[in-house]
Amino acid sequence: MPVIGVLYAGPPSASYGPFMDAFRQGLSEAGYVEGQNLAIEYRWGEDNYDRLSALAADLVGRKVDLIMASSPPSARAAKSATSTIPIVFRGGADPVADGLVASLAHPGGNLTGVSFVPNELTAKRLELLSELVPQAGVIALLVNPNNTTAERTTRDVQEAAHTKGLRLHVLKASSESEIDTAFASLVQLHAGALIVGADPFLSTRRERLVALASRHAVPAIYAWREFVAIGGLISYGSSLIAAFRLVGAYAGKILKGTKPSDLPVEQPTKYELVINLKTAKALGLEIPPSLLARADEAIE
Repeated sequence: MPVIGVLYAGPPSASYGPFMDAFRQGLSEAGYVEGQNLAIEYRWGEDNYDRLSALAADLVGRKVDLIMASSPPSARAAKSATSTIPIVFRGGADPVADGLVASLAHPGGNLTGVSFVPNELTAKRLELLSELVPQAGVIALLVNPNNTTAERTTRDVQEAAHTKGLRLHVLKASSESEIDTAFASLVQLHAGALIVGADPFLSTRRERLVALASRHAVPAIYAWREFVAIGGLISYGSSLIAAFRLVGAYAGKILKGTKPSDLPVEQPTKYELVINLKTAKALGLEIPPSLLARADEAIE
């Protein structure tokens, strides 16, 4: 029975359940069902990215048949641990710039997966937030400094803010106490709106982030619809569920014998704009008709 090692940067939590369900659905397309003809071993980083290297080495020592890396930090740790065991990643950064693959079309080596490459997405979120809250002259950006993509994200948003004549404050949080501190500082900074960066740690704290945004009455935009589904204001990005399903399908193909180097890194072809109308009303915001018309989903 083949064994897949799942390397996840965060803790085991209910918020990760839907993504693993999607991963298993992708595997089932190749005929693999956990507990029947496939075993899955989980390694949790507990939001300590420094632990990932040891966890990846543990999976290599276990001689798993494939490693599923659920985020860029996990993918980098897995790549450092083995050059022979196939690795399928779900990445939000640029896998070529990060040295994971040689190119998107021809990955080479033992890695392939799904990547949300376009860096302009973060700048696009600033544009959408500015359109929704035009009176906000000061915007805050929340990033996890432990994520190597934070610097790139910050640079992109700073450029976009400068172009639009907006002031930007960068807030950093890699723990729950730092998240609380960041939100508390919004008042002193006179920030009229907030962009939450795409990051595994921040994603697993989405209930806390959405609750704090509501408590501080700050309009916030997120990368994933999962935030908006639980009360977040607006999101713009690709579907995490679809990405994990594709990662599972790739894993199934590799277990069947396909080489990772023969599977191009996939990129999403569709980006979802989701707006929570109830949250907008609670914040006293009127959604511009042009923005509402472009929304893929409006949650009542």
